[in-house]
Amino acid sequence: VSSQPKLTATSRQLPTSLTVTVTESSKFMDIVKPSTPLVSFLQRLQQTAFHTFNDPKFDPKTYVDLPLKFPLSVTELAFQNLPKSSTASVSVDDLKHFIGEYFQGAGDDLVYFHPEDFVPEPEGFLPKVKNREVRDWALKVHSLWKNLSRKVSSEVNTHPSYHTLLPVPGNVVIPGSRFREVYYWDSYWVIRGLLASKMYKTAKSIVLNLISFIDEYGFVLNGARAYYTNRSQPPLLSAMIYEIYSITGDVELVKRSLPALLKEYEFWNSDVHKVTVSDAQGCTHTLNRYNARWNKPRPESSTTDKASASKFSTASEKQHFYRQLASAAESGWDFSTRWMRHPPNFTTLSTTSVIPVDLNAFILGMELNIAFFANVTGDNSTAKHFLQISDVRKEAMNSFFWNANKKQWFDFWLSDAKPEKVHVWDTLHQNQNVFASNFVPLWMKPFYSDATLVTNVLKSLKTSGLLHAAGVATSLTNSGQQWDFPNGWAPLQHMLVEGLVKSGLEEARSLAEEIAIRWITTNYIVYKKTGVMHEKFDVEKCGEFGGGGEYVPQTGFGWSNGVVLAFLEEFGWPEDRNIEC
Repeated sequence: VSSQPKLTATSRQLPTSLTVTVTESSKFMDIVKPSTPLVSFLQRLQQTAFHTFNDPKFDPKTYVDLPLKFPLSVTELAFQNLPKSSTASVSVDDLKHFIGEYFQGAGDDLVYFHPEDFVPEPEGFLPKVKNREVRDWALKVHSLWKNLSRKVSSEVNTHPSYHTLLPVPGNVVIPGSRFREVYYWDSYWVIRGLLASKMYKTAKSIVLNLISFIDEYGFVLNGARAYYTNRSQPPLLSAMIYEIYSITGDVELVKRSLPALLKEYEFWNSDVHKVTVSDAQGCTHTLNRYNARWNKPRPESSTTDKASASKFSTASEKQHFYRQLASAAESGWDFSTRWMRHPPNFTTLSTTSVIPVDLNAFILGMELNIAFFANVTGDNSTAKHFLQISDVRKEAMNSFFWNANKKQWFDFWLSDAKPEKVHVWDTLHQNQNVFASNFVPLWMKPFYSDATLVTNVLKSLKTSGLLHAAGVATSLTNSGQQWDFPNGWAPLQHMLVEGLVKSGLEEARSLAEEIAIRWITTNYIVYKKTGVMHEKFDVEKCGEFGGGGEYVPQTGFGWSNGVVLAFLEEFGWPEDRNIEC
């Protein structure tokens, strides 16, 4: 792979014309992961329940999470024999009775588990938190790890065909509410909180569970369900292992993880996710995008996906749209104007046509972490190789994402590509709308270690319009989608704050602490008002949780708990600082 001569991110000017080859061999692009007979049946049950119950708060995910009590053939026959009206509908009472008789409850295939490394107040817990009120609350947040800890029921191993839940070897921490199984990128911030809570064994168990997915499927699944095998989520496994190793020095974990990380790296750099770009000088770079191997309604959201796709007239248009929906889910940002060609028109979702800033930052981090782990295990040639390709990716990110005028990294749009077609890009192909993701590269060492760059990005962040009373907004567009304004999300706060802190610049740390204080405060006030931790928050109004999207606001909540604890560990809370909006 060749790259341009080395330039700093602050001095590089974007080429006005770029030739882009999108490598989409039909061999890979036509791959669609098959569904399972159980998932297909549960989708039929879901559709029936949707029409029968006519509930405005209907959650389709509940029905694909139901474990069977009897073999699928027996259950399907009983379903087919349900009495039906002249319009082929099933009565509310008959359907309720059928579900009660033939299914366990959604989530019953995971049982509560008391983690052995949990203690009510760990030694050395949050030493910088001096304020008694904040400390008492932090201990309550810490105690939530106990509430969110589960292990897979023995029933799942005894009768795997009765469950959409996928077994994992160790105990787990779930996000909470409808998210009653393990999720990939959520686990990074759960682990950051567990490390603040001194729960190193539980953190390691989470990592080993995720590695078990790589061993089985070749990549980390979006989540531990049969219907999630068609996609991944932002690749942060190497970052989880790095954080655990930094504290525990667990070399055996690194040795166990490295082959799996190499396999995961191969998955993200297969033709499914890879985009090869050539600039005007003929230098080629490889960047990556989200691209789920799915072209049907997502089983966990089948009823809503079908309604959204009803605006399309042909089967191929619907299949294309379903791939975009699943690929947005792979990004973790489901959904956002970030993936729409003509926002806020939801039907213009074109996730696979976006080369995302943050995904490529995460893969840069993976390359650096693999190099670090290879050094730890004495594999110097692998370490050298991954350092070299991380340098090449950094250059590619500078070439295609960095905007020297705006001092941000912007996503890049592909034109609607046909396989093997060569495109000519210009600067207009940058998505110059402001999203929190435009600043995520700052979380990576090659960028936060460049003081001049950080100073420029800091000014841009301050004037971006993203900073609000209760934290950093996800975007500037209020579209009604949950990964847009006015919602703020724990992962985005944390990545930006930690990047600013790691730069070592006083002004950057000052802004980071200001964001953290606002975020901690709104989490605390909402907790005091509702008695629970929430998934997302309204950054315009201190003390209000977030909304929008395709499901009701969720509580629990794994990554919110983790980021609050990580922020309190970093910044503390002085005795004389009040916590109020």
